[in-house]
Amino acid sequence: MANKDFFVRRYKELGQEFKDVKLKRSLRVNTLKISHEDLIRRMKKIGITLRKISYLKDGYWVEKAKFSVGAITEFLLGYYYLQESASQIAVQILDPKENELILDACAAPGGKTTQISQYMNNQGKIIAMENKKHRMLSLASNLERIGIENVSAYLGDAINCTKFGVEFDKILLDAPCSGNFVTDKKWFGKRDMNGIKEVSNIQKEILRACLKVLKKDGILVYSTCTMEPEENELNMQWLIDNFNVKLEEVKFDVGDRGLTDVFGQKLSDEMKKCLRFWPWKMGTQAFFVAKVRKC
Repeated sequence: MANKDFFVRRYKELGQEFKDVKLKRSLRVNTLKISHEDLIRRMKKIGITLRKISYLKDGYWVEKAKFSVGAITEFLLGYYYLQESASQIAVQILDPKENELILDACAAPGGKTTQISQYMNNQGKIIAMENKKHRMLSLASNLERIGIENVSAYLGDAINCTKFGVEFDKILLDAPCSGNFVTDKKWFGKRDMNGIKEVSNIQKEILRACLKVLKKDGILVYSTCTMEPEENELNMQWLIDNFNVKLEEVKFDVGDRGLTDVFGQKLSDEMKKCLRFWPWKMGTQAFFVAKVRKC
């Protein structure tokens, strides 16, 4: 596959050796409804073994399961959310508090939205935006199943987030991105550089809009599930070059630092404050996280 060869060469230029990855099943305990201990005990009784993910607050690997973990009573009751392990990192870095007003700029299907609310103990206020009408149903369904009470969900493009006329304490921008081969087995056949550059430009426009509604000294956490630097470090370089913001260190015990040399282009050492998950190193999907403070 020509596209795969092209991307594998790119990753090698970035110092990585491509390897296929089989994704492990993972979930996030919904502490709004059940404790870690009680869920582990209930799951064990029906033949499901959970193992704590060391770097996540509420994340567990599904080690053994006699049944589909997405079709049992505990799932339907909202005791947990089936959420990929790496994707749980962004909200952990955002660190939402009970008294804050938070924007989830690209919310559906609601994994991170419900995680934010969980951290806030259903207090404060979350505005969740989703641009695609067909995804609003899954967002609404998950908010109800998990027992979320502090979210107002709106159909609309995050580029138009200024319409609310408010400033947010924190913003999660889990940006629409080109994705990765771990979660999409046909990824290499669908992606090329023109598409990646197009997505990168959309991400910049959403970043620009979000900064307008972020309070001074507020925090924006930017994340993607792609390995492509055009959507990650190069966007962050653009951000610090053009706006009154600074990157703060994403403090995490695992993962790699952001890239400072991208295909011969030297980037600011500030990129080292970002976090990267390479699938073949972490056994997860690709993930990138940056923490931005508005000055």
